[in-house]
Amino acid sequence: MNKQSNVYTIVYASVMVIVVAAALAFTAMSLKDAQQKNVETDKMKQILASIGVEATADNAKAEYEKYITKESCVIDAKGNPVKGEVFDVNVAAQVKLNAEERKLPVFVAEINGAKKYIIPMYGAGLWGPIWGYISLDDNGSTIYGAYFAHKGETPGLGAEIDKPDFRKKFVGKNFFKDGCFKSVEVLKAGQKSSNKADQVDAITGGTITSQGVSAMIENSFAPYETFFKSLTNNQGE
Repeated sequence: MNKQSNVYTIVYASVMVIVVAAALAFTAMSLKDAQQKNVETDKMKQILASIGVEATADNAKAEYEKYITKESCVIDAKGNPVKGEVFDVNVAAQVKLNAEERKLPVFVAEINGAKKYIIPMYGAGLWGPIWGYISLDDNGSTIYGAYFAHKGETPGLGAEIDKPDFRKKFVGKNFFKDGCFKSVEVLKAGQKSSNKADQVDAITGGTITSQGVSAMIENSFAPYETFFKSLTNNQGE
């Protein structure tokens, strides 16, 4: 075949495209299991971070199995158990549904003999998705710990949501006031909650991201109200 002809060029290009595509497909398939394992490990680390347990890639699975109990489950908005693996629920998809349609994961941890309930969250920041986990004491109201992450918020501003100083502000805040569920709000310093909810100071210069965190918490936690209230009632409150 004439290497200078158009036919040769087209054939050569077509063969190269097929070869490269096949190589990429093979590589993707070869790495799929490793990539999935990395995703699962990172998720375990984030869940553990919400209860103050710092894990590494090497010990995340062991630490997760140590602290997260088999009581972890998936519930509906009425607090009833539903089918599903708690670890596998796609929270990003669930938060887009109406509350009564959602599958709600509840991770149950045990620390020094005390139960903690961990709730996953997903929302929108200024430049992209934000997500995280908040753990509650066994009264279903008081925040024990929090973890937040983002995909592309502005460094030094909105990106500060993933820093320990911001996360620590949530510790001790409550979701129930006088028996009524009130989502914890993130507001500018000096600003007061309109419904007397517990509040956390927003990040300076990160107003939109802070508003995103506040909206994410409310949207993610509101469907759990019945479940939380049952825990509160069990505490005699």
